[in-house]
Amino acid sequence: MKKIIILLIIFSGFYGRAQQPLTTNEQFHKTSGDVLVGTLPVLALGSTFIWKDGQKGTLQFSKTLVSTIAVTYALKLAINKERPNGENFNSFPSGHTSIAFTSAAFLQKRYGWEFGIPAYALAGYVGYSRIKANKHDGWDVLAGAVIGTGIAYLFTKPYKSKQRVKMTLGTIDSYTTVGLIYNF
Repeated sequence: MKKIIILLIIFSGFYGRAQQPLTTNEQFHKTSGDVLVGTLPVLALGSTFIWKDGQKGTLQFSKTLVSTIAVTYALKLAINKERPNGENFNSFPSGHTSIAFTSAAFLQKRYGWEFGIPAYALAGYVGYSRIKANKHDGWDVLAGAVIGTGIAYLFTKPYKSKQRVKMTLGTIDSYTTVGLIYNF
């Protein structure tokens, strides 16, 4: 009987505190943030092929993304801060936020503010979604944003060419529209 009690105590230590289930609203934010954290790097990498800027843009983004992930996870292991929901000790900094912001900063620095502003808005939402899902606090998200943006600024050079793609914002029948214009 003593062996079973000792095993139960050891086994229970792996799970930490019990987590409260997320509300429908919190689950929506968590899921949409998870989708965007995968979408933003794909868009950033895809942009290097759309603009046909050779291997330079692809290499710059690859170095940016790998460095961001390495720094973020090294800090998670070194700092060992507990998540607000008690799930584990990988709270600081927010990995979702650092990846989203490194993608947004790459787009902004490489191709300009017309692509950076919407990308930063989506990255900001990813950070917000991490707080709403009770995975991080504001400091975790802020640190992730600073790390992602800073590393992107280290490795990314602006793309120089004739501006072939232009983003437009406007309204049609009181609906906000976003458009892309491609000049051949």
